[in-house]
Amino acid sequence: MKKLLEELTEEMGQAFAAAGYDKDLGKVTLSNRPDLCEFQCNGAMAGARSYKKAPIMIANDVAVKLADSQVFGAVEAVAPGFLNLKVSDSFLLHYLEEMEADPKFGLNMPVSPKKIIIDYGGPNVAKPLHVGHLRSAVIGESVKRICRYVGHEVIGDVHLGDWGLQMGLNIIGLQDRQPDLVYFDESYEGEYPKEAPFTISELEEIYPAASAKSKEDPEYKARAMEATVKLQNGVRGHRALWRHILNVSVADLKKNYAKLNVEFDLWKGESNVQELIPDMVAYMKEEGYAHESEGALVVDVKEETDTKEIPPCMILKSDGASLYNTTDLATILERMNLYQPDEIIYVVDKRQELYFEQVFRCARKTKLVKPGTELKFLGFGTMNGKDGKPFKTREGGVMRLEDLIRDTQEEMYRKILEGREKGHEISDEEAGLVAETVAVSALKYGDLSNQASKDYVFDLDRFTSFEGDTGPYILYTITRIKSILAKYKGQGGNLAQVTLREPQNESEKALMLQLTQFQSMMAAACEELAPHKVCSYIYDLSNAFNHFYHETNILREEDQEKRSGLIALLVLTRDVLETCIDVLGFGAPERM
Repeated sequence: MKKLLEELTEEMGQAFAAAGYDKDLGKVTLSNRPDLCEFQCNGAMAGARSYKKAPIMIANDVAVKLADSQVFGAVEAVAPGFLNLKVSDSFLLHYLEEMEADPKFGLNMPVSPKKIIIDYGGPNVAKPLHVGHLRSAVIGESVKRICRYVGHEVIGDVHLGDWGLQMGLNIIGLQDRQPDLVYFDESYEGEYPKEAPFTISELEEIYPAASAKSKEDPEYKARAMEATVKLQNGVRGHRALWRHILNVSVADLKKNYAKLNVEFDLWKGESNVQELIPDMVAYMKEEGYAHESEGALVVDVKEETDTKEIPPCMILKSDGASLYNTTDLATILERMNLYQPDEIIYVVDKRQELYFEQVFRCARKTKLVKPGTELKFLGFGTMNGKDGKPFKTREGGVMRLEDLIRDTQEEMYRKILEGREKGHEISDEEAGLVAETVAVSALKYGDLSNQASKDYVFDLDRFTSFEGDTGPYILYTITRIKSILAKYKGQGGNLAQVTLREPQNESEKALMLQLTQFQSMMAAACEELAPHKVCSYIYDLSNAFNHFYHETNILREEDQEKRSGLIALLVLTRDVLETCIDVLGFGAPERM
């Protein structure tokens, strides 16, 4: 199904051609003066010089050819040469009927779907998620859902930090607490316990204490490095403890990500690619890509066209140890070997842009990826407090993500109870469940409505408001529609038998026109990896619906055919809105 602007441009192009002008001048755009018209064409202005005619003369010639148009209901040529356009009601109805009949509202599926891997987690095991993990999870999940909806095959990978010194610190921290554990007896040859000798709460205490001590005590840090080497060399007890740490941490991570409706297809980590590193390094040396520089092994990635300094990509440190670069390159290698993706997208802090530019260039130069494989960096800005600085707790520490979610749920619960005091009927239990759902919308929409690369201020009071450009406002609009549809069914109406009709007033037509923008919006959101475009669209759609709602007697409409048309329009609006919030990663309750 063609996008609406494509349909309008095609009709306008034919009119230009019929009037003796280049059909390419017939490009139609949304009006920048919606008080005057719905769409506009500025082609007459662009063609004036070529045809040595006043723009208004060209515009008048074209307008004459559109006098009997089935697509445009009104065409007006205005000085100095604009064409102001309104779509005909019959064409608009036909277009919406096509949308309604299509499972994806007329969105065309790609001719050659891509296989895409999105790397959007990056948490370290044995550490709680904090607010710094919110953006990567929320943006990555939405981009994954948008790309899937548009028709691509998408694999989401959490990419855990589960290797290196932090694991050694966890191991010796546990050893200090429980030195008699069998895992530390290197002569032990029996089976290790299946249950971990610690809880997630204990694990979250161990690492900060061990990390702090290692910074003050060189001998302690040396012990941690020794434990790390033992783990990486396969010492049985250390490996068994590491598996316990992974299992306990991943179970907790899954629980907390689930609260945000975030799911990963792959729960791989840095450890998964360690065995690939020796052969990869050897290959880079043998092929002449890597060379020594001050004792370290590096790959030069600078290009002649660079306007700023791009340092070499370090593969091994002077002591032979690998780095994040090494692990990320090995991960690219593994992804290519296992999945052959057309595209890999990294959703990470925008301050890491230079680092990923080095890694991407190195991967391309060393031919770890095919020439056509795209490596994309989707860098996000910082979530700040009202003081403009990175968001902190009142005590000045980094807030745990589960605490942020809890605080948002509590604030939503309080506001829902306020609504009950104003006459909304809802039990305490239902209010609690609704608060959980709406809190997710508040957090995710509050984040996603901003362009990913921009910093934004986290304002709990504003994000949880039922008014304005917020998640709760969008959900309130959806539940308002659901409530009307439930009442219609309660009156004996059948939603399966309602049919759309031509608009009867300006607010109804405005709502219908807003619905027609769905395909263009979703395609652009996928192409540009831009969830904020979905947010902007559903905010405008919600506003259009609420304006229509306040001007229209829907259930009190006595004409059965008209009432059927109004209900059909509500069903389509609900379905489009719910599709959009689903790709943003949250849902709507039945009532609020």
